Amino acid sequence: MKKIAIYGKGGIGKSTTTSNLSAAFSEAGLKVCQIGCDPKNDSTRLLLGKICSQTVLDVVRDKDEITKEDIMHLGYNNIKCIEAGGPEPGVGCAGRGIIVALEKVKALDIIDDEDVIIYDVLGDVVCGGFAVPIREGYATDIYIVSSGELMSLYAANNIAKGVKRFALRGGVRLGGIIGNSRNTPNEKQLLEEFAKRLHTRLVAFIPRDVIVNKAENNRQTVLQYAPESAQAEVYRQLGRDIMHNEELSVPTPMTFEELEELVAKYGN
Repeated sequence: MKKIAIYGKGGIGKSTTTSNLSAAFSEAGLKVCQIGCDPKNDSTRLLLGKICSQTVLDVVRDKDEITKEDIMHLGYNNIKCIEAGGPEPGVGCAGRGIIVALEKVKALDIIDDEDVIIYDVLGDVVCGGFAVPIREGYATDIYIVSSGELMSLYAANNIAKGVKRFALRGGVRLGGIIGNSRNTPNEKQLLEEFAKRLHTRLVAFIPRDVIVNKAENNRQTVLQYAPESAQAEVYRQLGRDIMHNEELSVPTPMTFEELEELVAKYGN
């Protein structure tokens, strides 16, 4: 079983990338489970065709006896979809919600014969709960979605620090950087050097394409909305590369000053 976690700054396209990856894995004949670890519970929207109406925390709050069917929903191409959920805005700790949700998923033995389990995790929140997928061994292969924008790279570098910390204790490794283009100057070259400085590689550079927005507006992945498009093939190739990736590493994060210098080098 491939146990993957996708991290990245909020708004960077992490959930879109994750859902299209899940679709690509499923199209390749693999059994897939996607778990959204973001309190907005919108990770699986493109797979379900709607916002998940029943998260793990919803069920935990409302029911004493919980079954698999209560928290597991089937999405596009029979992909298992689970949303951890979170507290009401301004109340409680979202990171704690992830801990409770993943413990419940484990207790119910929902993940049994999957080929791929993929966690979609918010990566710019400094909270131990968001590190649970890697800290507790739920995921071993970590990928970070980033653009060439400074704050996106800053979040990616911070995530790499967390991966390094847990890699020294166990089997978690960084699989690479997934570039999600924002059309910034020299973006691909910047991301390639950034990845190299982290002792990893740029596993994909996803071009900015309006087809992604059109698919999202129709509550679908690109693979479902425009299966013959070049963008759909980008996600399929990324899925193949991740499945066969053996170049996982312990990252070497940069200082913020080094990061600023790197961005300035390519930003003119």
